[in-house]
Amino acid sequence: MKRTFLYAITALIMYGCGAGKNLVSIDKTPVLVSMDLINVVNDQVKVVVDPGAFTKDIVSFRIPKTVPGTYSSDDYGKYVEGFVAYDYSGKPMEVTKPDINTWSISNAKNLDKVSYLVNDTYDTENEVADAVFSPAGTNILKDTNYMLNLHGFVGYFDDFKEIPYQISIEKPLGFEAATSLTQTTMNEDNKEDVFVANRYFEVIDNPIFYTKPDKETFKVGGIEVTLSVYSPNGVYKASDLRDRMETMMRAQKEFLGDIDSTTKYNILLYLSTMEDTDARGFGALEHHTSTVVVLPEAMPKERLEQAMVDVVSHEFFHIVTPLSVHSNEIHFFDFNDPKMSQHLWMYEGTTEYFANLFQVHEGLIDEAEFYERMRKKMGNAKGYDDTMSFTVMSKNILEAPYESNYANVYEKGALINMALDILIREKSNGEKGVLWLMKELSKKYGVDSPFNDDELIDEIVALTYPEVRTFFETYVVGDTPIDYEIFLEKVGLTMKRVEEETGYFLQGEIPYIDVDTDNNNAIFVRKGIDLNSFFVNLGVQGGDIIKSINGVEINLDTMRPIIGQSFTWGPETVIKMEVIRDRETLSIEGPVGIPTIEVNKITPVENSSEDVVDLRNAWLKK
Repeated sequence: MKRTFLYAITALIMYGCGAGKNLVSIDKTPVLVSMDLINVVNDQVKVVVDPGAFTKDIVSFRIPKTVPGTYSSDDYGKYVEGFVAYDYSGKPMEVTKPDINTWSISNAKNLDKVSYLVNDTYDTENEVADAVFSPAGTNILKDTNYMLNLHGFVGYFDDFKEIPYQISIEKPLGFEAATSLTQTTMNEDNKEDVFVANRYFEVIDNPIFYTKPDKETFKVGGIEVTLSVYSPNGVYKASDLRDRMETMMRAQKEFLGDIDSTTKYNILLYLSTMEDTDARGFGALEHHTSTVVVLPEAMPKERLEQAMVDVVSHEFFHIVTPLSVHSNEIHFFDFNDPKMSQHLWMYEGTTEYFANLFQVHEGLIDEAEFYERMRKKMGNAKGYDDTMSFTVMSKNILEAPYESNYANVYEKGALINMALDILIREKSNGEKGVLWLMKELSKKYGVDSPFNDDELIDEIVALTYPEVRTFFETYVVGDTPIDYEIFLEKVGLTMKRVEEETGYFLQGEIPYIDVDTDNNNAIFVRKGIDLNSFFVNLGVQGGDIIKSINGVEINLDTMRPIIGQSFTWGPETVIKMEVIRDRETLSIEGPVGIPTIEVNKITPVENSSEDVVDLRNAWLKK
């Protein structure tokens, strides 16, 4: 199953990560890249790449297939047209195309430069099932905005990824770049910006967002944070969101303490009209010193602010990992034949855990709210394979059956860190936890020193306790589901069954239904999760395909308005539904009722000992 439906009907927040830094070496001749944002025709940008001289007869030029943080194969080469290689006399050279992302050039000693046109991805999101996730995508809207996730525009030559890049961009008058990429010069008429990077990794790790400026800048400790906003209908300005972002990020920095892996951070917020040619995938893609966020412009301010808190808090914590703590697989990422790290439990799980823990730690939410968030993650994690080794899944995340379990890194990944945090707190009498562990790993490795993937757990055990090895071997490397109650009991918490009200098709932002992209986008009821009383009382089962509701044939487009209508249903509302089960069509009719579901609620144990209460306080407040 793909994530398209989840994005489309619930605006679920998904995350990602990247890498890079901005101190540029000058002792190597840089690859020269030029981009023209002025002479744009048919939403295409011309790119020219001058690599310098080659000593080989055949070279390959590549556009990335995969980039860090997306954990998907997106084939950005399919958005490139009109590729031409020129020799030093300006004549076209022979070029072959072995795959969608690669151009092979013969007689490379004569190669001067290559030129090509790039189409944007936002225009196609409504047309293809496997659309590029919007925050990882590109937008070219002449004289309006340019979302330059540079992995969609700038390619690399084999063996030329570890040398500097210089990128010159011609821009419309009045437009400014929002980016963490190092900018060197601007020409006198302010029509060209020049950026530099140490290596190709830094190019793709630093998106550039060109708009007429709407920015707010504030300091968080030693970090300068810039929030840049594009709102197509002028509904929001950066100043509308600054206060909430500044309060949240100050609390994050207070939580992190002395971790200072960057001096600047950029938040690039693109608000979508949700029209057919605009972005549809809502959430964010993390980079080491910036994040691209895409959300609907139609969101009410309170919901938009909360979505920004949820998204940006996660992304900002990536300055800990993978920026300060990452493996060779990330540091030397292979964009066209990636070797994935086995530690998504850390890159995404630790980050997501911190994004929730810091809020209770700094008083932005109370303990009950934190418990409820963890409880919901326990419920959401049931929708994935709970017996799947997390390290095996991470290593093979681009392949089936692991790919469909990716989103569990934000659910069980966070819960792995919660249990690990409690364990380390218990063994250290409350003095140490996962944040302490990440600080120690940051001191040892840091931005420029990747670790060997197979050695990380040994390093963690050496810093902590023998019981931590047992934890990893059992629950992270191993395939044993975590009994969360064992760990909650250590801090005086227990699980109680309570009944709570849900939506008809959604529990909060988590849907009871999904889309099968391999079966003509059929809408089906999800298997492996507890269904609410609405489905149970009607006799609908997990795996049933919804054929029609009240005479309306159901597909992705018709399901959206029905979900909207369901918010106006009352308990006596009667619906007729046809479902397909085991190839047989069943007719179902009945009142919708008030949808409820039994859930586990995390609550403190009465009369817990003073030591247990102290351990809980150390976990949540220290």
